[in-house]
Amino acid sequence: MMTTEPTYTEPTNTEAIRVIGRFEAGRGTPDEMRADVRMLGGLLGQVLQECGSPGLFEDVERLRLATIQAYEAESAEAFERAAEIAESFTVARADEVARAFTCYFHLVNLAEEHQRVRILRERAGRPGREDAADTVAAAYAQLRGEVGDDEARRRLSGLRFHPVFTAHPTEARRRAVSTSIRRLSELLTAHDASSEGGAEQHRARRRMLEEVDTLWRTAPLRAQKPSPTDEVRTVMSVFDETLFTTVPHVYRRIDDALRGEQSGASAPVVPAFVRIGSWVGGDRDGNPFVTASVTREAAQIAADHVLRGLERAIERIGRTLTLDAESTPPSADVIMLWEAFSSAHPELAEEIAARSPEEPHRRVVLAFANRVAATRLHTPSGYSAPEELLSDLRAVQTSLAASGAKRHAFGGIQHLIWQVETYGFHLTELEVRQHSQVHREALAELEAGGELSEKTLEVLEVFRAIAEIQRTYGLRAAGRYVVSFTTSAEDLVNVRRLARHALGDDAPVLDVVPLFETFADLQAAPGILAEVVTHPEFRRRLDETGNRMEVMLGYSDSSKDVGPVAATLALYEAQEKIALWAKDADIELTQFHGRGGALGRGGGPANSAILAQPPHSVDGRFKLTEQGEVIFARYGEPAIAMRHIDQVAAATLLASSPSVEERTSGAAARFAHVAETMDAASRERFFQLVKADGFAPWFATVTPMEEIGLLALGSRPARRGLSVESLEDLRAIPWVFAWTQARINLAGWFGLGTALEAVGDEALLQEAYREWPLLHTMIDNVAMSLAKTDERIARRYLALGDRDDLAQLVLDELALTKEWVIRLTGGTGLLENKPILQRAVALRSPYVDALSLLQLRALRELRSAASIPAEGSGADEEQRRLLLLSVSGVAAGLQNTG
Repeated sequence: MMTTEPTYTEPTNTEAIRVIGRFEAGRGTPDEMRADVRMLGGLLGQVLQECGSPGLFEDVERLRLATIQAYEAESAEAFERAAEIAESFTVARADEVARAFTCYFHLVNLAEEHQRVRILRERAGRPGREDAADTVAAAYAQLRGEVGDDEARRRLSGLRFHPVFTAHPTEARRRAVSTSIRRLSELLTAHDASSEGGAEQHRARRRMLEEVDTLWRTAPLRAQKPSPTDEVRTVMSVFDETLFTTVPHVYRRIDDALRGEQSGASAPVVPAFVRIGSWVGGDRDGNPFVTASVTREAAQIAADHVLRGLERAIERIGRTLTLDAESTPPSADVIMLWEAFSSAHPELAEEIAARSPEEPHRRVVLAFANRVAATRLHTPSGYSAPEELLSDLRAVQTSLAASGAKRHAFGGIQHLIWQVETYGFHLTELEVRQHSQVHREALAELEAGGELSEKTLEVLEVFRAIAEIQRTYGLRAAGRYVVSFTTSAEDLVNVRRLARHALGDDAPVLDVVPLFETFADLQAAPGILAEVVTHPEFRRRLDETGNRMEVMLGYSDSSKDVGPVAATLALYEAQEKIALWAKDADIELTQFHGRGGALGRGGGPANSAILAQPPHSVDGRFKLTEQGEVIFARYGEPAIAMRHIDQVAAATLLASSPSVEERTSGAAARFAHVAETMDAASRERFFQLVKADGFAPWFATVTPMEEIGLLALGSRPARRGLSVESLEDLRAIPWVFAWTQARINLAGWFGLGTALEAVGDEALLQEAYREWPLLHTMIDNVAMSLAKTDERIARRYLALGDRDDLAQLVLDELALTKEWVIRLTGGTGLLENKPILQRAVALRSPYVDALSLLQLRALRELRSAASIPAEGSGADEEQRRLLLLSVSGVAAGLQNTG
């Protein structure tokens, strides 16, 4: 703390409004978005005045103004004044202020999302003004120019984008809060669409005020951790509200762009290239709450959602097919389908026929909807498999096209076909993941004989659950088994051995996917793969799939293992070697990227990361994990989801173009010596920190790492079992989350400054930044991570640990990394080459500072040996609650958790 009292004059309300207004305007915020932020912030202010305790609104405004002034002045005195205000509150008032700022962030995030949607819709309404450089249509045009029409068409037909939703606990918001924000989004859209000052606009504003009041009154922290089934239902909300209907619209929009007026009048050229995977209810690595019964229930819930969705969609399209038999005569196949349905269900057929007189196509499609309902209810009249429904839909499509109703055949009916091709009767392709050590222990028990432990019995029951899901919903419903911490070929073979122990010859059909996570495992990967494909059972499955194979690469643990720079380079090298091995072995490889939302876990813009991959490592197929807040940020709003899928698919298609592969491989070879120097220097610097005596307890002291484990974020424990004395078993999520909360973001950048300094040649590095996609993406991601750091606040967190040597090591590396990133990206500050992102970060920073100061005061109290009360005392719980509230708020403000 400062030893002298800073000079400060309390501004009048008019002055405060002027300062805040100038700050918001100075960020370059678009007028429409600034108006939305002002309106939503004003509604929150009204709620605080109406519902908050006396003086709450004034205290929130005081701290808000002080942090803005501190951010703009960048002076120690201004920052100290903001800190003093945060320290002056009672714990109860600090609790309320933290809740108010968290609500504000939710509203700012909503306004920003709304602005993105507004821009996307404006572009969609102006032909030729789309972001053509990163759309599938533009990528296809470029590819066609490089490889010709036939090859471009072949590559398009093989395009595949496969996001896998995971239940990693990184979504700090409660589902109730997310739902309230979604309702506010709808009201904001209605407000936009209504006449200025009209009755509808007043109504929308009144309802928004009611919703902001709900948001304020809703407890921001979960009372208890969600169960795995709760997590399944949360993810299902994304399908219900967005993905089920949005994905076919993505296909249609791309087909429109590629074919113009012919789109919808003949067979599309765009395949159903999206497949949705899920680990929610299947990922049991370190999560004892995910059992075989949970996996069965997860599959059942997903199937119920998709079958209900298909039933409604088919019925809706069926009702529109009011085409009479004279103008649109049915084919013999359609007549046969109706006769078969009439024979099996005469009463139901009579009812449908009465509603659809002389409308044969309408009648038969409505019959399909009834059969889908029967499928959901598991009655004999249902479909045996999605392929049967696809056959029926294609029969109707062919009949309509033959009778001249091509717009119907390749319009609504094609939409249904795309949905069934994408989702089947299972919705998500559920994947099981388990640690290789668990398999080894189970096999040891089985081979030793005697009574089996509950743990081993559960391992065997999982295979029975997979077999049951496959019988009920098809092979796609649950066919992949991911082995985390794969260290040998035997780890992969063990899966089939366990499946035989569980079911003998009735074992499920499995595609066993190795997951290489640590630095050593990444290096060993090519050798392990070369060995396992010689194993008879593994080889047999490859033959059945046409030599298709998946290999998963873990970003999180490798980064925690050797640091973000060395991990990035090691991952590139591993992908390159695995891709070359697969090419030589004639294997159609899909590399599955275990990327997190935060930069320290391999996050960042997916499309730029795809274009930086090694040659042959993509080949038109991209699969990655999507988790926590990323799921809702990328897929929670239809327009944003469509844009994201289009961007990723475009990059996936373009990554294998000759020009991109030549640029990537050429740059990697040209700058190999740079990579080698950066790898060695960054690794040494990282080890200086994490291998220092006492680092683990120091890390737990200077960040809220331990307290994060108390947040009811997800069902999965934060650690695999070891104490805070060791980082070996700490999961990557709290490792990243904790550094983010401390406003240091160390997991995303530490070691880069030293790595660049070791190269030293600024002209060479600037050339590498321009020409080498891997380095360009790394630098841009680090710039984003650094922009969300705050050295003034970071110093206060680091001071909690009473280790000046480690604190200075972190601060020195932070300064060096910032200096080099700015030198390479140009300008005088971070993100000057990305003004939109710079604006978004700057607009939030002072408000995040307010929450960080509240978190610091709570953390300081909890860390102070002299002030820690007896276990379970009320004061201790009050401070812990304040800390957890601030954690949730900082996560909302930074839009990153783990």
